[in-house]
Amino acid sequence: MSVPVAVTPHDRLVRLKHVHNLRDLGGYPTEGGRQTRWRTLFRADGVYRLSWDHVDVAADLEIVRALGLHTVIDLRRDEELEQRGRFPADELGAQWHHLSVMDLTWDREDPRLQGSVEDFLTSQYLDMLDHAVDRYARAIRLLALPGAMPALFHCAAGKDRTGLLAALVLGALGVPDDVIVADYALTAEAMERMKAWAEIVSPEWAASFKDQPAAHLAAEPGAMANVLRALEAEHGTVRAYVRSIGVPESALADLESTLLVG
Repeated sequence: MSVPVAVTPHDRLVRLKHVHNLRDLGGYPTEGGRQTRWRTLFRADGVYRLSWDHVDVAADLEIVRALGLHTVIDLRRDEELEQRGRFPADELGAQWHHLSVMDLTWDREDPRLQGSVEDFLTSQYLDMLDHAVDRYARAIRLLALPGAMPALFHCAAGKDRTGLLAALVLGALGVPDDVIVADYALTAEAMERMKAWAEIVSPEWAASFKDQPAAHLAAEPGAMANVLRALEAEHGTVRAYVRSIGVPESALADLESTLLVG
């Protein structure tokens, strides 16, 4: 897959020691000739690690503080919050919202794992949208509220749950499919950074990665492309799909006014 120039990670990755996939969603072109605003909306992996007291997070905290976040949306399950902690919203002056978009962990014995990685991820993503459609809609409505930006949304790896929300927001703003897919694919490099970090900081966690099915850790561009095609086949555009799940046109107009420039 050729990567659109706008998606290259120059200035896009917020480089932290203990968080590996915090990325700026600015600078993406829209079909209307505008582009997404820099330093306004971010996607991420485990920013909850910024609250850990057994690693030195001081430098990371200062970098994230400088983003001036007003809103943080955590897409993880209740069990993940209990086991790993949460983003230090109070310390950094942000409003924190919890919207779990996956009720169960992916089954390691799922028969779909016998097929291709692309097909497995496509089916999982479509299932996730079916089962958590109300929560994805609420997340977008939260981002559209006055004063919500700068904002960040995240899960554990910043790949699947986060990837879908990024696709819905960018698609609703008119960002072309190939750019959305390429943005999703950047997570593959982040997964390697996360594995290398785990080898040093948490060998037990690193071992758990090795025990995961390969498809669980993959960021297969074809899967996101398939999801976008499925939504567009049924609804015409991603924006129309987002409206159909309960995000009013007024909220999307507010998102455009905040997130688009040019």
